[in-house]
Amino acid sequence: MNCSISGEVPEEPVVSKTSGLLFEKRLIERHILDYGKCPITGEPLTVDDIVPIKTGKIVKPRPVQAASIPGMLGMFQIEWDGLMLSNFALEQQLHTARQELSHALYQHDAACRVIARLKKERDEAWAFLAQAERHVPASEAMPDAVNAAALANGKRAIEDGETGPDGKRSRPGISSSIISELTDCNAVLSQQRKQRQIPSTLAPVEDVERYTQLTVNPLHRTNKPGILAMDILYSKDIIATAGADSNAVVFDRPSGQVVSTLSGHSKKVTSIKFAAEGEVVVTGSADKTVRLWRGSEDGGFECSHTLKDHTAEVQAVTVHATNKYFVTASLDNTWCFYDLASGLCLAQVEEASGSSEGGYTSAAFHPDGLILGTGTAGSVVKIWDVKSQNNVARFDGHQGAVTAISFSENGYFLATAAHDGVKLWDLRRLRNFRTLSPYDENTATQSVEFDHSGSYLALGGSDIRVYQVANVKSDWNCIKILPDLSGTGKVNCVKFGADAKYVAAGSMDRNLRIFGLPEEDAGPSAES
Repeated sequence: MNCSISGEVPEEPVVSKTSGLLFEKRLIERHILDYGKCPITGEPLTVDDIVPIKTGKIVKPRPVQAASIPGMLGMFQIEWDGLMLSNFALEQQLHTARQELSHALYQHDAACRVIARLKKERDEAWAFLAQAERHVPASEAMPDAVNAAALANGKRAIEDGETGPDGKRSRPGISSSIISELTDCNAVLSQQRKQRQIPSTLAPVEDVERYTQLTVNPLHRTNKPGILAMDILYSKDIIATAGADSNAVVFDRPSGQVVSTLSGHSKKVTSIKFAAEGEVVVTGSADKTVRLWRGSEDGGFECSHTLKDHTAEVQAVTVHATNKYFVTASLDNTWCFYDLASGLCLAQVEEASGSSEGGYTSAAFHPDGLILGTGTAGSVVKIWDVKSQNNVARFDGHQGAVTAISFSENGYFLATAAHDGVKLWDLRRLRNFRTLSPYDENTATQSVEFDHSGSYLALGGSDIRVYQVANVKSDWNCIKILPDLSGTGKVNCVKFGADAKYVAAGSMDRNLRIFGLPEEDAGPSAES
């Protein structure tokens, strides 16, 4: 007996009371739920109208193909053929997917090459534009028609506009908007300085007195040894050094690893400064050029601008507190005020009197940014008003070239170094109130530096000496003498680390030396 719907032997047979027809239970219940009538007669039908039939276990009869061995072999052959066809289709799909993937990878590689070439062309265009901006000041721009004709020929406009009546290059000057920016920065920093307090994390005098050499880091080449200048990026504890080997090195002090070696100058690098929160490094060299090095994607630095506005050795670089401008000083008896982003020289200043002091050998911005201090080869210290570029004060009294200059964070004191030692100047009364002469007459003082809090003063000559900063009337006591372990007897640069936790020094060998608390003393000191 077969189901009236499926025509097969039912597993759960039921019979209709009205028509007497046999159905599979699940099929007739589903049909009643959907239509409410008998699928055969069309008469109304409910679930109550069907009656289950009790039967023995029903065994479905074998299909005709499975009734004999040849039939079963035929069934297996059909299934095997279907499996093989399915496997072949999958292999075809895999092959197609591999071809599409290979084509996509090739297109990606080609696109990467195109992007790299476009980036290189873009960088070259930026460099060319910056160079053009330096040589074609905005104030001397030619009329639109002349510029259009010059550009149409792929050449620069007439270069007569680059020089003034005196034969010197014309500069766009420091605009009123820049002066306003410098003035606003000065007001903010002056107000902050009035509220300034000595940080609690500053290394106490007792710790400084126990400083000793911690590490020796060979950063420069041995054929031309000598570290001539350095700067420290306090936020990352990274040190940049300028070498006599014509290279500059960026060094990560905590890890003891060299981050990048900046190669490009043809002569010794005389000065170096971090700018823009460490994104830019500015270097000055005896090859008469200044270079801007910008951070690259691989963590190193690449030269973005080469500035050739000086005609003699560049001796000093100093960055303004806004991190948007910087000044270079040269032995050509001029200092230049630059825009950091474009590398454009906005002003090149030479004293109006035309008096030559042998050129500039050092320079530094006042902490508030409106005053610039410069030292000359003729033993004179000059103070400049940045807004007007006028020389507002000069300090005489040194012997030999002024090798270093440093303003205290309190804004009142200026320290200058020369062959005869270090002189301390009171900027409020414009007078020298103390002279430190730590060495004999044959030993020059090469470096002088206040720490960031203005609590300590370090100077370098035949050794390194640390003084505790006092006031005008009190004595400035030497609290620590660190020997020059290079054996050269000439410490070229000294710099305090953050919170004066260490002192970094460069001498006439290739090594950067770090002085601080020994490890066994650092723990208790830190806890106290």
